Amino acid sequence: MSTVDKSERDCLLDEIREEVRDTHRFTGRSELEQRVMEALRQTPRDEFVPHELRYGAYANRPLPIGHGQTISQPYVVALMTDLIQPRADDVVLEIGAGSGYQAAVLSHLVKQVYSIEIIEELAGQASQRLQRLGYENVEVRAGNGRLGWPEHAPYDAILVTAATTRVPPALIEQLKPGGTMVIPVGAQQVAQDLVVIRKLSDGSIEEKHVLPVVFVPLTGSPHD
Repeated sequence: MSTVDKSERDCLLDEIREEVRDTHRFTGRSELEQRVMEALRQTPRDEFVPHELRYGAYANRPLPIGHGQTISQPYVVALMTDLIQPRADDVVLEIGAGSGYQAAVLSHLVKQVYSIEIIEELAGQASQRLQRLGYENVEVRAGNGRLGWPEHAPYDAILVTAATTRVPPALIEQLKPGGTMVIPVGAQQVAQDLVVIRKLSDGSIEEKHVLPVVFVPLTGSPHD
């Protein structure tokens, strides 16, 4: 397990709280749920970054993990997690496993996490890492995230960690009525918005733009 001093995690949580307050006018949140913050505290981020970057694992910034991908800024992970309003009996789909960090945070808060990663090497590494660290309620597979994971649908929440210009229809279809999706929408190297999508009981959707963000692009064909 992680040998990082607890104070490093506490300092990171303080930075996240400060950024939450600073972005209140965008998000409408002056603080995040204590359950979410505790999940961040319990998740050893240093285990999810390359060994040579572990010295900066508890800085509030994204870090490269190879293959042109990143582990998201902890503040963004915390905010996206809070926006889906996770409940203990939820089944959540994550698109873009990366190193497995976001899935690990979610695992403390929900019943089951299914996570898809299009880069096979990253998917394999994330799966092995999560198993080694004891995250038994997370399953990772390699695949095209635009198509979702229909075998386990519908989902109480879907969390997408890469940006797309158009919300994939398959993800809307696999979201349970009453469920929430959080997804970055916008083109690469152009302004992106973090968008909260709620699926109503009649199947219609409501969208709320929350915060300007920058994410790597969501890859994969919508027709595979």
